[in-house]
Amino acid sequence: MENLLLLLHRIPYPPNKGDKIRSYHLLKHLAQHYKVHLATFVDDPDDWQHVPTVKAMCTTSHFAKLGWLGGRLRSLVGLIAGRSLSYDFYRDAGMHAWVARTMGEHKIDRVMVFSSPMAQYAEKYPQARRVVDLCDVDSDKWRQYAGKKSWPMNWLYRHEADALLAYERHVAKTCDAALFVSSPEADLFRTLAPESDAKIGFFNNGVDTDYFSPERQYERPYGKDERVLVFTGAMDYWPNIDAVQWFAAEVFPKLHAAMPKLRFCIVGARPAAAVQALAQQAGVIVTGTVPDVRPYIHHADIAVAPLRIARGIQNKVLEAMAMARPVIVSPQALEGIEATPGSELLLADGADAFIATITGLLGLETPDASLGAAARAKVEHQYSWPSNLARIEARLEC
Repeated sequence: MENLLLLLHRIPYPPNKGDKIRSYHLLKHLAQHYKVHLATFVDDPDDWQHVPTVKAMCTTSHFAKLGWLGGRLRSLVGLIAGRSLSYDFYRDAGMHAWVARTMGEHKIDRVMVFSSPMAQYAEKYPQARRVVDLCDVDSDKWRQYAGKKSWPMNWLYRHEADALLAYERHVAKTCDAALFVSSPEADLFRTLAPESDAKIGFFNNGVDTDYFSPERQYERPYGKDERVLVFTGAMDYWPNIDAVQWFAAEVFPKLHAAMPKLRFCIVGARPAAAVQALAQQAGVIVTGTVPDVRPYIHHADIAVAPLRIARGIQNKVLEAMAMARPVIVSPQALEGIEATPGSELLLADGADAFIATITGLLGLETPDASLGAAARAKVEHQYSWPSNLARIEARLEC
């Protein structure tokens, strides 16, 4: 087996949490075909317990602590220098040294990079074939943030959007391939970086359909007579915070007034103060970290994804579809997911549309199981990890 250097911005475990899903399956797949030398950051103290599990999948590995205070101080230096804040947030001398030593000792000629800030650790090795999984066009997400904020944050976010796009373009131009999470995401980047058109591609996220199965037995986490709308995701992530705040303010009150037993359940780790405050609202539940998200999805009447800012593919949508739940998405949450509105999920644009669509579903005397069944079939057919990850090998072996 050939040696391969894998650079990840977060430890890819546990494999059922947010942005770790894609990186975990990437590591698992590559470890079956290469001797993987892994360099990654650990940004959550709770994640150190998972280091032995990840280390066992690799030939050699390096885990670096990523502190928020130190990262923000480095970002400030980058801001003064006119660089991307993200780039400097992930700048670490120890990791640079480990990568240099590993590249030399193991004569590595293939490098796989996950997320643009990690590409800085591969820049000195043009002799290797370098493939970067940019996942999303993160610079565009920062641009969306800027449109939602007032000064001075809108200025800061516009700076990050411009500086990060410049670095994303540099990465795509100097590496051998730049991949994204979906065809629309890749197409967007082609318009922003036309000079790298031939190098741009994508591979879809996948879902473990055995794990996210509607056939398993799950204990009901809700009250017996409650009807439930569920939202899942990391609740310290601003697009998720914005989504649930908007839904709780503009959509849920009218629904709850008409259906007092209706609940809006927000499930996800590290809820920000603004999310915790929503629990004071009648009918809103904020769970915080839960040991298993599946019971909350399985026993919900509807999964909602009312995102107003989004890039790439929303795992929360795919997971709810895999569990055969009716899913209602905003146009932003639908981007990148190849599903047909009306037959595999439902699309709602704006508060009135969400209210009407939810009311219609909950008003059915007999729930229509065909929507959930079609959603499950779509995920099984199109979002398989093994088939999607095969595109990585093709790029690494060109």
